[in-house]
Amino acid sequence: MLIEIHMIQNHSPSNLNRDDLGAPKTCIFGGVTRARISSQCLKRSIRRSPEFAAALEKDGGVRTRRLIEQIARAAVGDGGGPRESDLKAIQKIFKDGGVGLDKSDEYRSDILFFLPQSAINDMGAAVKASNNDLGTKFAKVIGEFVQTPDIALCGRMTEFDAKGPFAGLKGKFTVEAALSAAHAISTHAVITEVDYFTAADDVAGTDAGAGHVNEAMFNSACFYKHFSIDWEQLLANLGDDTALATRTVKCFIEAAVKANPSGKQHAYAAFNPPEGVLVEVKTTSRTPMNYANAFADPVPEKSQRGLIGESIARLGQYVHDVANGYGIEAERFWFSPSNRHPLKCVDGNQEKDVDGVSSDGKFDEFVGKVMNVVNTGKTSAAVNS
Repeated sequence: MLIEIHMIQNHSPSNLNRDDLGAPKTCIFGGVTRARISSQCLKRSIRRSPEFAAALEKDGGVRTRRLIEQIARAAVGDGGGPRESDLKAIQKIFKDGGVGLDKSDEYRSDILFFLPQSAINDMGAAVKASNNDLGTKFAKVIGEFVQTPDIALCGRMTEFDAKGPFAGLKGKFTVEAALSAAHAISTHAVITEVDYFTAADDVAGTDAGAGHVNEAMFNSACFYKHFSIDWEQLLANLGDDTALATRTVKCFIEAAVKANPSGKQHAYAAFNPPEGVLVEVKTTSRTPMNYANAFADPVPEKSQRGLIGESIARLGQYVHDVANGYGIEAERFWFSPSNRHPLKCVDGNQEKDVDGVSSDGKFDEFVGKVMNVVNTGKTSAAVNS
C-alpha cells in the first residue's frame, strides 16, 4: 500500500530555505526559474512539529554529531553537565570502534548519528553503572532494532569503518526509508527580490543615519509538494507494530499540512496553510506518481482563476489524465478549506469533479476518511503480501 500526499500551498514573501549565499533556494524547471524548498528542509520541519510529536509517545529520534556528549549527559541525569571522565571513556569506545572524530572538537563525531532517545538513555545508564566492557554494551544497544517513527520514515544512513567493539555493527545501521519526499517547487516562474532594510538606534546621538544597514533576499511562491509513504516498509521498520505505523501515517499527514519551515519566519511570518491537499491511498496499483509535470509549463501570473485556482486546476486535470491514461487505481481524498477550491477536470467538453475523489472542507473529517481507508487497506496489504 502507498499513501501519497500532494499539496498546493501559497507562501507570502519569505525566505524559508536558504542557499549558501543566503538567498531562497531555486531551480530551473520547464525552462524557467522556480522557487524551491528542499526535501530535507520539509522533512525536518515535519519531524520537529508538534503534530508529528503525537506519533513519538513511545520514542523519538535524535540526529546529532554530539552523541558522545549526549550519552555522558544521560549518565549524569537530571539535566546535569557531562563529567570529563565519562566523556573520555565514551570517546575511547567510539574511537576504537572506528568512528572518526572532529579535529576541532574531540568529543564530536565526523558523522551524524540518528538514534532513538531511549538508546542514548540506555547507553548513559550503562556508563553510570560501570565503565567495564562498555564497548560490548554500546554495540548491543546500537545494534538493536529501533522502532522509532521518524527513523522509520526518514531512514538512517550512518557509515563508518566499524571495528573493535563495533565490528559486529556493519550493515546494522542502515534503515531503508519508508518516506519519499520531493523538493517543493513553485508552480510558476519566480524572481528573487532584495529587501534593503535599516535598524534605528533607540538612543539618540550626534551621529546621523541608521544604526544598522543590510540586505536580505526573499520571494513569494505557490508551491507544489509531494510525499509518498510505503506502508510495508514503514511497518517493517517499526517491527510490525501496526498501531504505531497507523499513528505515524496519521500524524505525518497532519504535520505535512500544518508544519512550515522555520527559515527567517521571525522576519516574514509566512505561516500560510495549503489551499488544497490531495491524498491517494493505493492498495492495488502501487505506482508512485509525482504530479510536478502538471506545472512544466509555468502557471501565468495572471489568469481568470488566479494563481492558486489555476495551479489547482492544473493539478486536477493532470491527475485525471494520468490516472485514466495509466489505469492507476486509488482511493482519492481532496481537502480545501470550506471547499473553496474544488478539484475539477475537463473530460471532453465538460468540466466535472475528478473521478473517484471524495472532497471535504473540514480537515479533521478529511483525515478521518483517509485513515479509514488506510485501516482497511493495511488488512488487504497484509493478505496480498
